[in-house]
Amino acid sequence: MTARPDDAAAAAPTLAGFTTLRVGGPIGTFVDAASAEEIMDVVREADAAGTEVLVLGGGSNILASDDGFDGIVVRDARREIAIENSEGCGGAQFRAPAGAVWDDVVVRAVAEGFSGFEALSGIPGSTGATPVQNVGAYGQEVSGVLSHVRVWDRATNRPRTLALADLRLGYRTSTLKRSYTEEADGGGRTWGPTGRYVVLDVHFQTDATTMSAPVRYAELARTLGVEIGARVESAEVRESVLDLRRGKGMVLDDADHDTWSAGSFFTNPVLPPAQAAGLPDDAPRFDAPAPDGSGGTWVKSSAAWLIAHAGFGPGYRMPGPAAISTKHSLALTNRGGASAADLVSLARTVRDGVEATYGVVLVPEPVLLGVEI
Repeated sequence: MTARPDDAAAAAPTLAGFTTLRVGGPIGTFVDAASAEEIMDVVREADAAGTEVLVLGGGSNILASDDGFDGIVVRDARREIAIENSEGCGGAQFRAPAGAVWDDVVVRAVAEGFSGFEALSGIPGSTGATPVQNVGAYGQEVSGVLSHVRVWDRATNRPRTLALADLRLGYRTSTLKRSYTEEADGGGRTWGPTGRYVVLDVHFQTDATTMSAPVRYAELARTLGVEIGARVESAEVRESVLDLRRGKGMVLDDADHDTWSAGSFFTNPVLPPAQAAGLPDDAPRFDAPAPDGSGGTWVKSSAAWLIAHAGFGPGYRMPGPAAISTKHSLALTNRGGASAADLVSLARTVRDGVEATYGVVLVPEPVLLGVEI
């Protein structure tokens, strides 16, 4: 993975210098925090003063306004991963600060013989973002290896530990994420652009073995030449996943504009069965838990399939400044010189086109900072 160089970001105090979409205007105040205590102090003081605060990780899931952000941007500069226990009947336990590069965590887990991380290889961004989104790929989700999360609770002004059950993880959602928009999770209010809970450290627990978790994703199983449910060496799974992601422009590379993106821009829609029945027969369908908490089974379809079949295939809007990736229809990309307005325009066109064609309203996955789709 090629990371954005810190010196480039420091030389240009704009959100464009800290985000993988490379758009966003000036930052009011920037703090590179070297400790959890510094992060808590900055957020506490900003909240007391009524100043907006953005806690920034890898910047891989943000679409920021060209007008910039007048508040305080605080970035977690901590990177050290700590092994707590690597053997015994309790399995392996280790923790990573929120600022640690996520793929560095995966590399360490695979090297140490900790199973369940391998299919999450190559995902850009920081470790602190993974429980917020319940990050997942190729049949694995971070929920499968999470133990608990240490956070700063802005509603109560104190640090807390949230157990796995407290996080209420679902498809690309969590208690952490819902605090942005739902008062019940926000302690009686909603929050933004950083949620109620500022992730400080993420703790993991998994099996101590060099063998992967069972392979659940058909494309990955085909690449590995194994049956669904097989287990192979985690290092082999990692390399196969990286190859698949590179082929889709989903591994950051400064030289490849297909990777100047926020990854998958829209989440896969989870639809009630009656609505899913109206999709074309060849539209992908997978059973999924009902997002309304009813305990029923809904249908998850593929946002990429819907986008491509609604007429927005790879390379749509090229050679414009913002276009769909040439490798994958789910990534909206900056072709060089794009503004946030260019990307918003593209996102609206795609969203509205899919709704007009299939009656499905796609939901953006990135955090929208000062912009609306």
